[in-house]
Amino acid sequence: MGKGRFEVPAGVRDWVIAVGVAAALLVTGVSGQHSATNLDLLGYVLLAAGGLALAAGRRAPVPVLAVTGLCAVGYQAVGFDVAAVAYLFAVYAAMRAGHRVITVVVSVAVLAALPLAALVSGLHDTGEAFAQARGALEIAWLIAAGAAGEALRQAERRADEAERTREETARRRADEERLHIARELHDSLTHQISVIKVQSEVAVHVARKRGEQVPEALLAIREAGREASRDLRATLEALRDDDKSPPRGLDHVPELVERAGKSGLEATLTIEGQRHDVPAAVGRTAYRVVQESLTNIARHADAGKASVRIDYRPDALAIRIDDDGKATVDSAPEPGIGLLGMRERVTALGGQLRAAPRSEGGFTVQAELPLERAS
Repeated sequence: MGKGRFEVPAGVRDWVIAVGVAAALLVTGVSGQHSATNLDLLGYVLLAAGGLALAAGRRAPVPVLAVTGLCAVGYQAVGFDVAAVAYLFAVYAAMRAGHRVITVVVSVAVLAALPLAALVSGLHDTGEAFAQARGALEIAWLIAAGAAGEALRQAERRADEAERTREETARRRADEERLHIARELHDSLTHQISVIKVQSEVAVHVARKRGEQVPEALLAIREAGREASRDLRATLEALRDDDKSPPRGLDHVPELVERAGKSGLEATLTIEGQRHDVPAAVGRTAYRVVQESLTNIARHADAGKASVRIDYRPDALAIRIDDDGKATVDSAPEPGIGLLGMRERVTALGGQLRAAPRSEGGFTVQAELPLERAS
C-alpha cells in the first residue's frame, strides 16, 4: 500500500516539530512586551529549551513533560508573557504514550505554579497573575485541539488503509482459491472427459464405417461427452477470469453474436442510446449475461433467431435477449445453474434480472445494471 510514497522518518519529524515550536516561542518572546532585565537571557534559554525538548518526546515523554512544564513556569517567572505551547505538545505525547496519571499530576502542578510564577515576575498583582496564567494556556489549548484533530485524521486514514488492505487480501485469496479450483478441475476431469469424448467419437465412426447401426446409447454418450467438455471449458474459463487474464466486456459482445451465427442461429445485435464508458464490473456482467443467454438458446431453445439489444442509458445499462424458441408461458423451464449465476451477478451490482417465456412464444432475458453503484 505504501510503496512509492515518501515517508519522513519519525526522528526527523520530531526534530522539525521541536525546532518549529522553539522558533515560534522565541519569536513570540522577542516581539512580546516584558520588562527588560538581566534575566532576559535566561528567559530566551527557557523558551528555546522548552521547544527543543520536544525532540525527545517520543523516547522519554515523562521527562519531556517535566522539562517543558518547568520551562513554562520559568519564563513566566522572568516576565515573558508567552503561551505554554511546548508543554501542551508534551501533554499530548505523554497521554499518547499511556502515562495518564502522571500527566494529570504534572498538569495540576503546572496550573498551580503558573499564577505564582506571574506573581514572582513582579509585573502583575494577584488578579492579573491568574489572568496571565489563564492566557498562557488559552492559545495552547487551541493548538492542542488542532493537534488532536490531526491525530484523529491520521488514525482514520490508517483505519481506511487497513480496511482497503483487508479487502485486497480477501480478493487475492478468492482469486487464488478460484485458480486452485480451476487447476483441480482441469487435472481431475479434463483428461477423463476427453477420453470419453474421443472413445465415443471413434466408436461411432468405426460403426458407421462398417455399415453397422450406431446404438442410441453410444450416440447419447458422445453427445454427453461433447456437452460436458463444453461446460467444463466454460467453467474453467470463468474461474480463470481474473485480473491476470484479459477482461471480457461489452467490446467482446459482437464476437459472441458472430459466434452464435456461425453455429446456425440467426443472431442480431442492436445498440441503442449514446454509447459511453461503463464501469468494468458492469461490462463484465453484461458480457456474461449475453454469453449465457446465447448458450442456453443454442442448447435448449430449439430457436432459429435470436436478438441482442444493448441500451446505453445515462444511469443504467439495459440488456435484452429474445429468441423464437419453443418456450411458452405454460411450459416455463426450470431455472438452471446458468440462469442462477446470471441473477447473482446482476444482483451483486444492485441490478435486476427478468428471465421468462414471452406471450408470443420464445424466451426473453432482460437485465438492468445501474452505473452509479458499480462505479
